Amino acid sequence: MTTFWCEYAWLPDGIAEGVRIEVTGSLIESVTPGAPREGTVLTGLTTPGFANGHSHAFHRALRGRTHHERGTFWTWRERMYALASRLDPDSYYRLARGVYAEMVLAGYTSVGEFHYLHHAPGGKRYADPNEMSAALVRAAADAGIRITLLDTCYLAGGFGRRLDEHQLRFGDGDAQAWAERVDSFAPEGNARVGAAVHSVRAVPVDQLPVVAEWAQGRPLHVHLSEQRAENADSLSHYGRTPTALLTEAGVLGPHTVAVHATHLTEADIGALGRTRTRACFCPTTERDLGDGIGPARSLVDAGVGLSLGSDSNAVVDAFEETRALELNDRLASESRGRFSVAELMAAATDHDAIGWEGVGELEAAAGADFVTVDLGSMRTAGAEPSGFVFAASAADIVHVMVAGRQVVRDRVHQLVEDPQLVLAKEIEALWQR
Repeated sequence: MTTFWCEYAWLPDGIAEGVRIEVTGSLIESVTPGAPREGTVLTGLTTPGFANGHSHAFHRALRGRTHHERGTFWTWRERMYALASRLDPDSYYRLARGVYAEMVLAGYTSVGEFHYLHHAPGGKRYADPNEMSAALVRAAADAGIRITLLDTCYLAGGFGRRLDEHQLRFGDGDAQAWAERVDSFAPEGNARVGAAVHSVRAVPVDQLPVVAEWAQGRPLHVHLSEQRAENADSLSHYGRTPTALLTEAGVLGPHTVAVHATHLTEADIGALGRTRTRACFCPTTERDLGDGIGPARSLVDAGVGLSLGSDSNAVVDAFEETRALELNDRLASESRGRFSVAELMAAATDHDAIGWEGVGELEAAAGADFVTVDLGSMRTAGAEPSGFVFAASAADIVHVMVAGRQVVRDRVHQLVEDPQLVLAKEIEALWQR
């Protein structure tokens, strides 16, 4: 058993002082507030590890290369497809290892990887049809982060359109072939497999039930109404909103997460609430791509649980995503105090949304995932501990424990040497191809 003493800790009922956390293996044995100072001292505020509910690891290579450009989501997508065509299992492993190391340094202890880059360019399968999936799982293990591989069904290039040349490597032909491929992938360790429907424009409505059936009891994620154009095309093609299509196909439910959920009707919000579907907001990416501001408060009031993700990894900062949930809703509503800090932290630490039940709280029998935040940095100096979400940044993460293993100590990643150089080298190599 290992003992940690926390100057402050974010517990299920709020912040406490002098908290002793005892860890055995990958689990928290006990949590005791007001305890004498003993064991490993964690100065600052210790919180549950953050959950990154939605990531496309390879998008990280676009950072600083597309943000200054004019255009739309759709023009940005062409640059993204060009990048995707350059990746193979080895280069994807090297890139993802650096990306996941950056996530851990930022306080994330789990990631939901929305993975659709399945095959070789042109759609040819690798000898191991899950080789790209295995590369991501290996990268996560080597970077010390839990991963849920959300294997994504991607069959069409749009409503009534075939996959284009860039998208061929995403597809499996039909949902049954997708399910058979995913069935053959069973990673070990801190890795799990879930499912994803890329979107209603990429999975024809008659294929949706096959994915939903395969995902029974597992996380099932779907891009939903990220762009107004998707809604307009869905209404034109099917006469129904994307949410209505997913409802009729049996995709929605307590294990389903609607990613973005930006442009929803009142009926859509009601359907998500009635089915107890969750929503994952990705504020920094939604800002970067000009998507819009989703109806976060309305969703919560309808009974929809919220989680957060870094999506394109244009920014990897759990605090930035968390406070943006509140700040974006202030902009949309023109009022303050939209979410309490407790609600924000519940969204930021929702590991259950990606299948890691029992992770995300500092309490006995929970997974030993926790991070320590510097309360005396240039950013947090003078802030009350309860205001940490609005003051801190990724640079203030000092220590990170994942499943009882210290992956970051004194701001230094213990498994990946010089992760910033790893990223710089691999990204430069990709763009030179």
